Amino acid sequence: MSTGEYTFIYDSPVGPLTLASDGTHITGLWRAGQKHYASTLSRDAREKSLPVFEEAAQWLDAYFLGKDPGPRPPLKPIGSPFRQAVWQDLLNIPYGETTTYGDITKRLSNTLNTPTSPRAVGGAVARNPISILIPCHRVLSRGGGLSGYAGGVDTKIRLLTLEGALS
Repeated sequence: MSTGEYTFIYDSPVGPLTLASDGTHITGLWRAGQKHYASTLSRDAREKSLPVFEEAAQWLDAYFLGKDPGPRPPLKPIGSPFRQAVWQDLLNIPYGETTTYGDITKRLSNTLNTPTSPRAVGGAVARNPISILIPCHRVLSRGGGLSGYAGGVDTKIRLLTLEGALS
């Protein structure tokens, strides 16, 4: 098992994507120039070919061909317990479907047995360190608005259109 932190660049239809790994899990995936780019990536990370990157590239290849890519490679996002709960909820949004910040707030308030707010959920969604694989692009504002995507609204529209989630 590898130790340290590693990166891999995936050339996607929405621009280069930087993937990060601890050697066995994907720990980050960012579009160049997005908000919070590489926020959880250490400065001593180095490029390396890893099986988990190959698995992620195959998943992304299928995804960008407009197919439901199926099971994700192993993921290990870094964040607080609240953010982890939000990101886990995002993983349950089916391919080609969307949800709202308010819906996530209701689900988490029930799951965590504590009140939360759409603003807190929005903050956690915005800081998702593994975009696309953890599908934060599937979250819409009340009434179906397309605001609030760290990779840019244009990218969010492209991803949702690719999935058939926009009419």
